[in-house]
Amino acid sequence: MKFLVRKAPQNFIRTVNDEISSLLNRHFDSYFPEAQYWEEEMEKYSMPVEVADKGKKFELKAELPGVKKEDLDIDIDSNYVIINAKKEEDKEESENNYKKSEFRYGEFSRTVYFPEEIDVDKTEAKLEHGVLKIEAPKKVVESENKKKLTIK
Repeated sequence: MKFLVRKAPQNFIRTVNDEISSLLNRHFDSYFPEAQYWEEEMEKYSMPVEVADKGKKFELKAELPGVKKEDLDIDIDSNYVIINAKKEEDKEESENNYKKSEFRYGEFSRTVYFPEEIDVDKTEAKLEHGVLKIEAPKKVVESENKKKLTIK
């Protein structure tokens, strides 16, 4: 017995688009293997973040392995945080008759917007084991235009 499955046009187009992209990526990766190398290098200087709404506050976590507290600069405003970081790595290996030295230097930045205003004065940041954790309490907005209406 054969079954017919009706596909929605947008799903079909998305599937075809994904297949074409995959095919092209595989094809061009064989011609330009250094592109994959650069993607891996860029990942070393990216900053993955996770933002969670914890009710009365937002909790932001950023993965920053190898970044020291002194190399971080964080700017904060009522609805966004800008994290600037520098990373410096020096490696040196020595054996009997050779010496190998490598270094990497890079700066990167990430801006994270919050859907609600935050209380800048009560926001705290902590860096532990390569993870930056920012806790930003939501700003309590008190309406000053509130009044009682009398019914006529």
